[in-house]
Amino acid sequence: MAYGTTDIRNIALVGHAAAGKTTLIEALLAAAGCIPTAGEVTKGNTVCDFDPLEQEKGHSLDTALVSFDWHDCHINLLDTPGAPDYLGKAVATLPAVETAAVVVSARDGIEAVTTRMMTRAAERGLCRLIIVNRIDAEDADLEALLQELQQTFGRECLPLNLPADNAAKVVDCFFNPSGDSDLSSVAEAHRALIDQVVEVNEELMTLYLEQGEELAPEQLHAPFEQALREGHLIPVCFVSARTGAGVAELLDVMARLAPNPTEGNPPQCLIGEGKDARPYAVTPDPDRHVVAHVFKVIFDPFLGKLALFRIHQGTVTRDSQLFVGDGRKPFKVGHLFTLFGKEHPQESSGIPGDIRAVAKIEEIHPDAILHDSHDEDFLHLQPSRFPLPVAGLAIRVRRTQDEQRLADALHKLLEEDPCLALESNQTTREIVLRGLSELHLRTALEQLQARYRVELDTSKPSVAYRETITTEANGQHRHKKQTGGAGQFGEVVLRVEPLPRGAGFQFASAVVGGAIPGTLIPAVEKGVREGMAAGAIAGHPLVDLKVVVTDGKHHHVDSKEIAFVMAGRKALLAAARDARPVVMEPIVNLEVQVPQGAVGGVTGDLAGRRGRVLGTRALPLGRIVVTAQAPLAELDDYPERLKALTGGNATYTLELAEYEPVPESIQQELCRAFKRGGEED
Repeated sequence: MAYGTTDIRNIALVGHAAAGKTTLIEALLAAAGCIPTAGEVTKGNTVCDFDPLEQEKGHSLDTALVSFDWHDCHINLLDTPGAPDYLGKAVATLPAVETAAVVVSARDGIEAVTTRMMTRAAERGLCRLIIVNRIDAEDADLEALLQELQQTFGRECLPLNLPADNAAKVVDCFFNPSGDSDLSSVAEAHRALIDQVVEVNEELMTLYLEQGEELAPEQLHAPFEQALREGHLIPVCFVSARTGAGVAELLDVMARLAPNPTEGNPPQCLIGEGKDARPYAVTPDPDRHVVAHVFKVIFDPFLGKLALFRIHQGTVTRDSQLFVGDGRKPFKVGHLFTLFGKEHPQESSGIPGDIRAVAKIEEIHPDAILHDSHDEDFLHLQPSRFPLPVAGLAIRVRRTQDEQRLADALHKLLEEDPCLALESNQTTREIVLRGLSELHLRTALEQLQARYRVELDTSKPSVAYRETITTEANGQHRHKKQTGGAGQFGEVVLRVEPLPRGAGFQFASAVVGGAIPGTLIPAVEKGVREGMAAGAIAGHPLVDLKVVVTDGKHHHVDSKEIAFVMAGRKALLAAARDARPVVMEPIVNLEVQVPQGAVGGVTGDLAGRRGRVLGTRALPLGRIVVTAQAPLAELDDYPERLKALTGGNATYTLELAEYEPVPESIQQELCRAFKRGGEED
C-alpha cells in the first residue's frame, strides 16, 4: 500500500511480563491478514519471539518490530520485553513512537512495569493507551480493575469499549455507543468520553453543553488528539488475544484514533553541546533535511550490525548520503530495510514517521542522529531515563585465547542493551559486568555463550560502591624521574570541592603565569580522572566532586605529558584523602508481591537487612505489594530467602534509588580490605 506520513501509526506495546503482548500481536497480525493463523508463545512459533533463547525461556528478551496495513493505515508495532530485568530495552523504543500502548493482564492487574512504563511514556510526552488483555480469564474482575486503573493513573482513564456477553465480545463506547456491556452503561461511558474530550476545546464545549448538540466522531477527532497529547485522556480498550474478542476493534482504534506523526507531540530535540544546547524543532516534512534517530542496534547473524531508526524529518532513499552525529564523512545508505520479526524486507525509501534500518555501518551507535546536512551537526534527542545497572558479576574467560573474542562480544552486547555496563576493577583486577539484576546478567551471559561461543567463569556479584568527599581540601604532588638523558618532571597543586549527589565531575584550571603550560592541562585532567577511577580509600570510583588546578611547576626540557598525568593523579588522591572521604553504597527501591499471609515475614526480613518499608498496597487475589528501600549489599541472597518465606509464591523488582554513606563499621572494613589487597602509593 502506498501511504503518506498522515497514514502512519507508530505504537509500542509495553507492560509487565506475561500480560500477553506477544500473543496480542499474533492476534492482530492474523486479524489483519498478515499471517494465516496466530502463533503461540508456548510453541515457539510467534513472529516476534524468534530468537532461540526467547523460545527456550517462553518470553520476550528483546524488542521486535512488525509493520502491516489496516484500513488505509500503515501500522508499525513494537513488541517490547516486559520483565523488569529488561526494562531498558522497552524504554529505548519510546522515542520511536507517538503512542505507548500499556498492556495490562485482566487477571494480574497493575504490576511493577505497568506503572514504570506509564511514567516513562508521560515523561516523553507520548500519547498513552491502556489495553486490558485476557478479559476471558475466569477470575478476572474487570470492573474492579477499571476502578484500580482510574485510582492509580487518574480519572482520565476512560473506556473506549466495554466487554459484553461475558467477555465474548466488546461494545463500542465512542463511534457507535449502543448495546449492553458486562460493566457500566455504554451510554454513560460514551458521555464520560465526550465530556473529557470537549474540555480541551471551548467552542465544542459550548455546542455540546449549552446548545445540547450531539457531536459526530469527525468533529471530535482534533480535540481527541489534543486530549491524548496533553494526557487529558488515556483511553482503555478491552481485548482477549486468545479468543479474539476486541481484536478487530483494537485495530480500528489504532487506525482511527491513534495519532499519526503530524498529530503526536514532536520529538524533544536539542542542538549544541552542554550549556550551549538549545531546543531545535523538527517537522515531519518529507522535503526538508533528513533527521532520523537510531533507537536500537541489533547484531544480526546474516546482516551484521543492523541499526533501527525512526525518521522524524526528510526522506531517506537507497542512495542517500547520511552523517552520523557530528561526523565529517557521510555513509551511503545502499540497502534500506524494514523489519517483520526476523525478516528484513527491503524498501526503496522512508518518509517522516517511517521506521527503517541500515546494515554494516560500524560508526552508527544507539541514540545517534542520522542527517544529511551539517546544519544538524550536534543535534540530539532529549536523552531517555534508563534504570541504572546495580547488580554485578565478575567475569573472566576460561581460555586466554578467547580474551579478544570476549572483548568484541561484550562490545556488541553493550550496544544492544542500554542497561548493561562494563567496569574494570583496578583493586581486584577484575572485569565486572553490571546489569539490572542477577537474572539480567545471567541472560546476557547465556547470549554470549549461544551467539559467540565464549566460555566464562563468574564470581559473586560485586556491589557498585562509590567514594565521595565531604569538604574542601588541597593536594600537591611533584613527579620527578631521572634515568639518564631527558627526565620527567611535573608538579601539580589542586583543590577538591564536594558537589551535590549525582552532579558528577567538574574540572577547571585557575593556573596563571604559565606555571603549567596550557598544552599540559589536559594531561593533568587525564591523571585526575585516573585517580578518580582508582579511588582514594577503598578502591571504588570517586564521584560528585570538582577539581580546580591552582598552581604547579614545569621544566622546559623534562616536562612531558606522562609527568603531569602522574602528578595530577597523585595530587588528586592526596587531596581526596584530606577531604573527609566517605564510601557510598547503592540504595535500591524494592517492590515485592507476596501472599497476604507472608507480609509480616517479608517486612521483618527487610528490616534485618537495613531496609526501610515504605508502604503496602492490596492487589486482587489476596496479594500484597510491599514497597521498601534497602542497601543492595544486603540483598545478595534475597531471591532464595524470599522463596523460603513465601513458598516460592512471590516476585520482586528493584531499581536504583540513590547512594548513601555506608555505616562507619562497614567503611572501615572496606578500607582494610583495600589495603590488604595492595593499595597503590
